[in-house]
Amino acid sequence: MNRWRADAQALLFLLPFLVVYVVFTIWPMIKGLEMSFYKWTLIKKMKYVGLDNYNQMLQDTAFWSAVWHSLLFVILSTPAMIVLAIVLALIANRRSRLQKFYRSVFFLPSILSVAVASFLGLFIFQPYTGLLNTLLHLIGLLPDNKEIFWLNETNLAWIAVTLLTLWWTVGFNFILYLSAMQDIPEDVYEAARLDGANDSQIFWRITLPMLSGITKTITMLQIIASFKVFLQIYIMTGGGPLDQTRPIIQYIWQTGFRENNLGYASAMSYMLFVILLVLSAFQYWLNNRKGA
Repeated sequence: MNRWRADAQALLFLLPFLVVYVVFTIWPMIKGLEMSFYKWTLIKKMKYVGLDNYNQMLQDTAFWSAVWHSLLFVILSTPAMIVLAIVLALIANRRSRLQKFYRSVFFLPSILSVAVASFLGLFIFQPYTGLLNTLLHLIGLLPDNKEIFWLNETNLAWIAVTLLTLWWTVGFNFILYLSAMQDIPEDVYEAARLDGANDSQIFWRITLPMLSGITKTITMLQIIASFKVFLQIYIMTGGGPLDQTRPIIQYIWQTGFRENNLGYASAMSYMLFVILLVLSAFQYWLNNRKGA
């Protein structure tokens, strides 16, 4: 009886959260699934079309191109993010007078909103008056009569967006790695040094293996986050040139709100959900296999 009373009290405290979660998360998901089977506009539900939206999506080359662009960003950003976060955590974990300074500076960009970070990216990478081109002119690596159009060439645009994203979001992963490093017992390092291990051997044989758990978590979170990239690309390149940097989220948004086709946009959203679910399940299986 006491257990039932305790469960009822716990449910009473959870009820406000559950109501908000159902109203703003579960119900929109159900409604979105319903929309994917209809011809649905911003004004009203038009007619039932069954699987037509899904059939159209499978034959839509623009959709698969956008999926590839999102996947390309995952490939570009995820390994670089993990390596950079580990390097910054190693620097900030060393005992020095600048330790607090390093930790503050490395984490500081992550408090910016995506809009602020993206407009800073525009200021840095734009031609003629951009910070990066100006610096290249000053140090003589770029002739005065030439400009690099970072955001107007496909390959350079991907580099610019990736660099901006790394600078802006690495702080969160840096904090996770720093916390994990501080949890490694100091006795392990002292024993290794007594055995004659140098810093390189300690890193590769002690630090990195003991960070494997948090690395798996960060990798999964980063893949999902990178696959959902949208606003920094939209602000910096608009998906150009010629839609060559348009990710899947931007294509869904354009279809739903610019082309007034919410039904088709909902179908693509659920396909994105399935892709992320498959990627997460595959990584979970791979991590368990390695652990075994």
